[in-house]
Amino acid sequence: MKITRITSHVLSCDMPELLGYSQQYYAKRSAHLVEVETNEGVTGWGECFGPGNVALANKSIVEKVIQPLIAGDNPMNRDAIWHKVYNLLRDHGQKGMPLQALSGVDIALWDIAGKITGQPIYNLLGGAHRNSVGVYGYGMMLRPESVTELAARFVDEAAEIREAGFAATKMKIGLGPREDAKLAAAVRKGVGEDFDFMADANHAYTTSDAFYVGRALDELGAYWFEEPVAPEDHAGYSELRRSLKINIAGGEAEFNRWGWKALLESRGLDIAQPEVCALGGITEYQRVLSLCHAHFTPVVNHVWGSAIAVAANLQLLAAMPPLPGGLFPREPWLEFDTTENRFRDELLSVPLNIQNQVKTNAGRVAIPDGPGLGVTPDREVIEHYKIC
Repeated sequence: MKITRITSHVLSCDMPELLGYSQQYYAKRSAHLVEVETNEGVTGWGECFGPGNVALANKSIVEKVIQPLIAGDNPMNRDAIWHKVYNLLRDHGQKGMPLQALSGVDIALWDIAGKITGQPIYNLLGGAHRNSVGVYGYGMMLRPESVTELAARFVDEAAEIREAGFAATKMKIGLGPREDAKLAAAVRKGVGEDFDFMADANHAYTTSDAFYVGRALDELGAYWFEEPVAPEDHAGYSELRRSLKINIAGGEAEFNRWGWKALLESRGLDIAQPEVCALGGITEYQRVLSLCHAHFTPVVNHVWGSAIAVAANLQLLAAMPPLPGGLFPREPWLEFDTTENRFRDELLSVPLNIQNQVKTNAGRVAIPDGPGLGVTPDREVIEHYKIC
């Protein structure tokens, strides 16, 4: 069997309202799907992290740089292909967009391997530790409104997410330390005292401002403080972790085993959040997971994108060993965007129906058990939303 063609499908659509986080507002949703074809008719699907113009640039890397390197290779040689591409691109970027592009290709190769062997990816990774996972719903996105308006909105939205059956919820912050404290208090009011909520700053703060927000979150009993400072600031992460009660989470902007090795050795994380569609795909994710567990750092994957990204993460969460183990371990969650996402809810020929599963299954969703990723994209949907 040989790889014959690799195609990027960049999708885009208007969102019903302007949403944002600490770095920007956005009015369009996008997704970057990767299709790997073989001479025996088996096709695999993957996804590259990166929205908007980043997806357009990554399309060129996938099709113009990576495809010529591996066309004709056996798709089952996933590790050999990974190192071949990484070593040839090492001089041009050990992090960032080359790794995002490689991630989508690698995930598609795992999908092919599962289809060839007739097994879900979690079996190829060693078997399932669980057949369903808890789901946390993130919402409470920033909008160009006053703090008073946002706080009122956050109370209602947080309550709605809990009522929808999710196991926990996550909010966006980053307006400013005092403003964020008010928004966090609104979310606590919305979910009540006995429900986990988390706050994501998307690296908006200096260490001193992060301490102000972190202490406010401590008082409110929040479960984790995500990306409080810049991803390069390992010392800042470590200082926050030593001094705050709240769990410090991060890592979505880190790449490959070497980047994760330095991050974990800095001892700045209570919870690691690798992004499989960015760090190098499933092949490299498995090495990063092993590093995290070798440092006794629990993993809750970062999840962003289409139904392909969600399906890939469900396979990984099924195969993830509990840490540290025991009768009642805190199990990993699936991250789920509660805002409108057509590329998740409309993309598949058979939808995952996560919202319905969460509502009827005590906040949990089943792991797809079909071959490979266990899902099949609808080509008509892809063509409808494809921009290039």
